[in-house]
Amino acid sequence: MFASCVTCYAPCVTFGRIAEIVDKGETSCCKAGVIFILINLIPCGLHLLVDPCCLGSYRTKLRQQYSLPEAPCNDCLISCFREPCALCQHYRELKNQGFDMSAGWEGNLTKKREEMTVPVAEGGMTKR
Repeated sequence: MFASCVTCYAPCVTFGRIAEIVDKGETSCCKAGVIFILINLIPCGLHLLVDPCCLGSYRTKLRQQYSLPEAPCNDCLISCFREPCALCQHYRELKNQGFDMSAGWEGNLTKKREEMTVPVAEGGMTKR
């Protein structure tokens, strides 16, 4: 529900969050959001060529990272004709993979590290 509302009014936020997670922190949410806005400022004819390729490349990366099928059609076609739906789909897939989308890449790494730490018993082992 959150992703669809945000995507409807501010798709740059949804795209930024997706890009940060898919790029494993190499691209910040803010930087990706600004890129999304700039691409959408390109005059109509060129915008229709650039935007689907950009969003489609993230769809492809996401599919490859989680071994998802390219169905029912090509990534760029889905991104071109169903951009808001594709963004919501990417967001939902990353949430299903266990990511807290609002935490960003670093927040998710910290959470994973905390889950992986083994608690140490106080007093240690004793011999009977």
